[in-house]
Amino acid sequence: MKNTLKEKMLRGEKTLGTFHELGSASVVECIGYAGFDYVVIDSEHGPFDVETALTFIRSAKLVDLVPLVRVKDSNRNSILKMLDVGAMGLIIPNINSVEEVKDLVKYGKYYPVGERGVAPTAGSQFWQSEASQNGLENFFKIKNEESLLLPQCETRACLDNIEEIAFIEGVDGIFVGPYDLSTALGRPGQFDNLEFSSAIDRIVKACKDANKFAFVFTGEETQVKEYYDKGFDSVAYNLDAIMLIQAMKNAVNNIKMED
Repeated sequence: MKNTLKEKMLRGEKTLGTFHELGSASVVECIGYAGFDYVVIDSEHGPFDVETALTFIRSAKLVDLVPLVRVKDSNRNSILKMLDVGAMGLIIPNINSVEEVKDLVKYGKYYPVGERGVAPTAGSQFWQSEASQNGLENFFKIKNEESLLLPQCETRACLDNIEEIAFIEGVDGIFVGPYDLSTALGRPGQFDNLEFSSAIDRIVKACKDANKFAFVFTGEETQVKEYYDKGFDSVAYNLDAIMLIQAMKNAVNNIKMED
């Protein structure tokens, strides 16, 4: 499966994703049927680990939904294993230094960009794909291009170094975690605050200057277009659990109003 998320953004299309928290392969499949471009399987705040993520990733690919994973931390095993089970991109939380991001590239990109471990796995179709049959260097090149590494800017330290981080070879984009970032700035949830707005503008500019993708999360439908207008290439809108609750509440309210 090609990384259609990346292809769309390279064409200048704005893309839309959501987070998966409900823990069901069927729900992941439904997210694809709903028309989202990608799903983020959340192993930071969600309860999922590698074996479960593998099931969700396979379900996503069944419906041409690009599977990303927000890993639980920046350790080598967390990066390597989620890529090995087929994640087409990783969001890495709690970034605090340039060196940490350089290590992410080392763990997550193949030679010559990084030092990712080499093995036939589910994510590489156990070396049965055409890319694998044409030699390791060809396989490395294609995988390095198709797999997205997205450090998450949600700490003051990451913000302070965002320009240098964005320019690192092997970093494909930056994902903004607005709730944690606003909290780190001493303005929790105050997204209209000038300091937070300036931070958002700085991150987008850093991405554009480095020719990298800019991602952001929002739980508000009305903010999606606002973030697109600010220059973000992609917005991860809400969580499947929250959208399910909202849909059920709307149904209950509408039915009761008819009584």
